[in-house]
Amino acid sequence: MTYLFSPPKQTTLKVRGTDDLFPVHRIYCVGRNYAAHAVEMGHDPDKEPPFFFQKNPDNLLPAGQDFPYPPKSDDVHHEIEMVVALKSGGENIPVEQALTCVYGYGVALDMTRRDLQAKMKEQGRPWEIGKAFEHSAPCSHLVPAETIGHPQQGAIWLKVNGEFTQQGDINQMIWKVAEMISTLSELFTLQAGDVIMTGTPSGVGPVKRGDRLHGHVDGVGDLEVKVV
Repeated sequence: MTYLFSPPKQTTLKVRGTDDLFPVHRIYCVGRNYAAHAVEMGHDPDKEPPFFFQKNPDNLLPAGQDFPYPPKSDDVHHEIEMVVALKSGGENIPVEQALTCVYGYGVALDMTRRDLQAKMKEQGRPWEIGKAFEHSAPCSHLVPAETIGHPQQGAIWLKVNGEFTQQGDINQMIWKVAEMISTLSELFTLQAGDVIMTGTPSGVGPVKRGDRLHGHVDGVGDLEVKVV
């Protein structure tokens, strides 16, 4: 048998300081995982269990590339996040074993067409057109956990044109990395290659063409992106 047409190219992320490539399977995103961000979006973080949505693997924008402002939106927002990349998975993974599934960490942006997302919320419809558009997940190179361990605290921030817009600490995450992995594994069969975007601190806001974004997570790395 032969393919009717050429299959899509495998999406990968580079590993910092090596020629290795991490093949991406799925992208899971955790919603409202920092209390201050939940509040700024009009929600009570004390009353919500974790919830998830997805981006597509080919929504990833590798480090060093510009972010093209997307069509059909006049209100595109930045959301800085720490990324978790899995080397193994499974179902019903206990919290105590969850970190053994982690290959490494990175820095990413969950770019969001906020105006389109808001319309979907009003209508009770899915968020894909606001979240899972082309190039909507700029991401740094990954750094292995065997090199940096499993970050439990440290600054996470974003500067737009040299000015701080988002500032927080990853210890402010409501649901920690091990808890996210465990909960996801109750809903999906996790696999090597899965990527988890772990939520964003407060201060999300709009970007415009020409803006330069600089994101950082202590102990993990940096991501710089220009909006074009």
